[in-house]
Amino acid sequence: MAGYAGSCACGAIQYEFAVEPVGSGHCQCRGCQRATGTGHSAGLLVPKSAFKLTGTPKLYERGADSGGKVSNAFCEKCGTPLYCVSTSMADIVFVRVGSLNDPSGFTPQMVVFAESGHAWDHMDPSLPKFPKSPPMDKK
Repeated sequence: MAGYAGSCACGAIQYEFAVEPVGSGHCQCRGCQRATGTGHSAGLLVPKSAFKLTGTPKLYERGADSGGKVSNAFCEKCGTPLYCVSTSMADIVFVRVGSLNDPSGFTPQMVVFAESGHAWDHMDPSLPKFPKSPPMDKK
């Protein structure tokens, strides 16, 4: 079983999860661009039930293209983006890879919201790209 941990830059907020992520990728939506201050966010999709948090992040809620809401979690003291949650995928936490203690093992599987990407933000051309969200398996 995997063991992952991360924190904000000042250490006020820490998290861990002991399961393999259910997905990974880059998001080029405008919300992620603004939340990270660059062309995309890199994230791991983690079951909410496995995500253990210490500390209290500040949440910024915004509208999502799906019609739902996305809440971006960040440290109020140092500003580090940590994760986000979406009402359209209520059981998943999108962990910001840059906040992991060891982000070196990150392997993206796709690029979502590629239609909002910028020419200067180069993505791996071998990754599948979706103009918006990929089709979701509805069970």
